[in-house]
Amino acid sequence: MRCPKCLCIYSKVIDSRVSKNHSSIRRRRECTDCNYRYSTAEVILHEDVIVVKRDGRREDFDRSKIVNGIRRAIEKRPVDVEQIDLMIVDVMKLLESQYDIEIPSRAIGEAIMEQLKQIDKVAYVRYASIYKDFRDLSDFANEITKLKN
Repeated sequence: MRCPKCLCIYSKVIDSRVSKNHSSIRRRRECTDCNYRYSTAEVILHEDVIVVKRDGRREDFDRSKIVNGIRRAIEKRPVDVEQIDLMIVDVMKLLESQYDIEIPSRAIGEAIMEQLKQIDKVAYVRYASIYKDFRDLSDFANEITKLKN
């Protein structure tokens, strides 16, 4: 781990804390050269997981794609970072319990939509509009009507 300020490779851990959902460890570090303090996060990597796309293509699982999609959906919405982290952990637990090495992209999208529906309805509609590929206003209206019911 390099210091973000001076790029020194030596640091000492000042504090370690497990996240509330017990899915990661946050470490507070201090550079031994410049004394700059910074935080790192230790999470489990899902390296051997393959995502099967709708067209049959296969690609390595990339957690950052889930995070980016959710962030776009909740932009300017009253959802805090901790809710997002918990949501991602819940989605991953669900997918790991249902699938082994290959996870259909459909299952990932649907799991995210279910979580967003519980957290923020507007974020859900935003995410659904991309995931379900809404073409016109009637698609939005139909989805909002379903939400109201």
